[in-house]
Amino acid sequence: MTIRQPCPPGACVCEREQLLETPGADQRILQLTRQEEKKLIDRLEDLKSLQDLERMQQLMYQQLGIRVHVAPGHTEVKSMRGIQIVIDDLPGLCRKTRQSIPAAIRRGMEKRPEIAYRLLDAHDLFRDG
Repeated sequence: MTIRQPCPPGACVCEREQLLETPGADQRILQLTRQEEKKLIDRLEDLKSLQDLERMQQLMYQQLGIRVHVAPGHTEVKSMRGIQIVIDDLPGLCRKTRQSIPAAIRRGMEKRPEIAYRLLDAHDLFRDG
């Protein structure tokens, strides 16, 4: 199994080394090499539908242990910035990856705004419209 190369010293707070040293720890996240991360980001930028996004969320959790929550923000949603994308804390998840996944999901939604509309529908924000 190929695992992700370490980040430069002081550049990240991913706790990769502690994860590797912890017996029985879930190390699936370390399978996300930089090459695999690029594939994941490309895939998230090319979302086809809300179901596709939900499937990707499911796969990221099953294969890597990454829990990504996507929901309308607490304030009025006027743009993709109003969509809240949160990743649960996960030892071994690189800081840059933690930032690039939500950014890729937003870019995917910007390409296909209907995904955001379906997300809003799913949360009953258009119910009275």
